Amino acid sequence: MLYPWQQADWTRISSEFARLPNAWLFTGMAGSGKLEFAEHLAQALLCDQPKPDHGACGQCESCRWFACASHPDFRRLSPVIEGEEEGKEGKPTRKLAQIKIEAVREIIEFSQLSSHRHGQRVVLVEPAETLNPAAANALLKVLEEPPDDVLFLLVAHSPQRLLPTIKSRCRQYPLARPSHEMALAWLKSQGIARAEIELAHNGGAPLFNHDPALTALRDQFVAALAAPMLTGMLDMAELVDKQKLPLAVPLDWLAKWLHDLASLSLARRLRYYPEHESALSSLARRAKLPELMRCQSAVTTLVPYGQHTLNVRLQLEALLMDYLKVFA
Repeated sequence: MLYPWQQADWTRISSEFARLPNAWLFTGMAGSGKLEFAEHLAQALLCDQPKPDHGACGQCESCRWFACASHPDFRRLSPVIEGEEEGKEGKPTRKLAQIKIEAVREIIEFSQLSSHRHGQRVVLVEPAETLNPAAANALLKVLEEPPDDVLFLLVAHSPQRLLPTIKSRCRQYPLARPSHEMALAWLKSQGIARAEIELAHNGGAPLFNHDPALTALRDQFVAALAAPMLTGMLDMAELVDKQKLPLAVPLDWLAKWLHDLASLSLARRLRYYPEHESALSSLARRAKLPELMRCQSAVTTLVPYGQHTLNVRLQLEALLMDYLKVFA
């Protein structure tokens, strides 16, 4: 499927069907529909009776196979969390989601086979930055000497984490950011409550998991940040821990709050929490910038461990104590 803001991108890319590359790399803001765009392209390339704009017909046998995730000429390469393993102290430790070399080897074998329908074969890699080093090097080799009639579609949320050599083997295709008006209209059409607030909190990205219970918890968390007190910080750390949330969730809330606080202090701008402009303005006048920068640095340091089974309560308490120092 295509979202309303992707029509211009589709018109642009459909004009390149006459000279297909060996690999495309789709980049753009998170939550803008890059994966859906790549899936739409993959289905169109495999369609038996494409439309005049090169879109898939949705009716042919190839399209039906694609819709059932059983097309013999299509493969998807995605990260897998294999579950938990026992750590040094006998406690479970969650493995990071990543694409491993074994999966890439299967793709290489697939690319060397003949096409089932005597046409194009498509491999979708998403998100490409989750390739571990061995997998990335294995994929690079097949991109350097691509088999005939095999097209690789790479989707990257953080293309800076990709090997430069992989990026150089792909035709890079940045997708347009949806306008605020178009994104807001789409959210309202989906029945999303507080669409304006939610769009701002997600940085203008209209595609996100909308969980009313989680939104209510975020409101409580942010309310505590707006009135920084020791008891409030400890209560929030305990509440988040009771909900069994990964550390990544409160890290995201706090990082965006700190961003707005720093942005107000330095440039008088807000991005994520415009509904709290009054509270943020008051806090910005009290904030000590060196401590604010230290707190932001502490949050950034923990971001790579957002899905680890660290003690969420202890980590969050430490961060919120750093936050209190900003106003001490």
